Amino acid sequence: MRRFEYFEPASLPEAVALLARYQGRAQPLAGGTDLLVELKEQLRRADCVVNIKKIPGIGELSFDARKGLRIGALVTAREIEVSPIAIKHYPSLVQAARELGSIQVRNRATIIGNVCRASPSADTLPPLIADGAKVSIHGARGMRSVLLEDFFSGPGKTVLKPDELVTEIVVPAPPLRTGKIYIKHGRRKAMELATVGVAVTLTLEDEIRIVLGAVAPTPIRAKKAEALLRGRKIDAALIEQAARAALEDCRPISNVRASADYRREMVGVLTRRALKQALDAIR
Repeated sequence: MRRFEYFEPASLPEAVALLARYQGRAQPLAGGTDLLVELKEQLRRADCVVNIKKIPGIGELSFDARKGLRIGALVTAREIEVSPIAIKHYPSLVQAARELGSIQVRNRATIIGNVCRASPSADTLPPLIADGAKVSIHGARGMRSVLLEDFFSGPGKTVLKPDELVTEIVVPAPPLRTGKIYIKHGRRKAMELATVGVAVTLTLEDEIRIVLGAVAPTPIRAKKAEALLRGRKIDAALIEQAARAALEDCRPISNVRASADYRREMVGVLTRRALKQALDAIR
């Protein structure tokens, strides 16, 4: 491991000032499940590590019936996994959190860390995008809010500037009669990256979001499939059309986990399955 400077700022302005000083050569530390491994194996370089765990006010998990769920930067996957509020109102996110690594990893890994890693196969991204989540970003120029689906610019890349931190994710409160499903397909049942992931958030005859993971450089919405379903009474024939339409939106690659053709086929299978399960959840 290369040597680096280490800081524990006690406030957001102090943390942002450190990031600004190092101009892209600083790495924030929250859970550290990716960062520490990659620093040790020299897959990532940092001249400075900024531990944000002592910053007050960024570790809260709260819910408001109008404003929705607020996930602070220090909230772990395990906290989401066992939260009664999340289990009741955000079951697809809970399922995604359960799919994230091992229990040891989930006790340390943060939801926002998983988001900022920007892996195309990250489990939490499809359900959060399907739920219309936004990220709150603090930097030297103040605070801004960005829709999560607009946050990613490529594999491992986001719109974050070198002096910015994501401090919170805000997930809207779900309307009545909403079904939320996340299905992950991989080579193993656990401790595995997604070969394909599909999240569906469906409000009956009103709004529909279908998000595909691991089949494009970033998580993507299956907008052709959404347009087919929006405002219509959904039956088996319409679900079949939507599953085929989702194939047209994905842009998978072949790698050691699966071929592009296999991934494309699984997009149809999982979209069909997720839509049926979302309908069943509503009923």
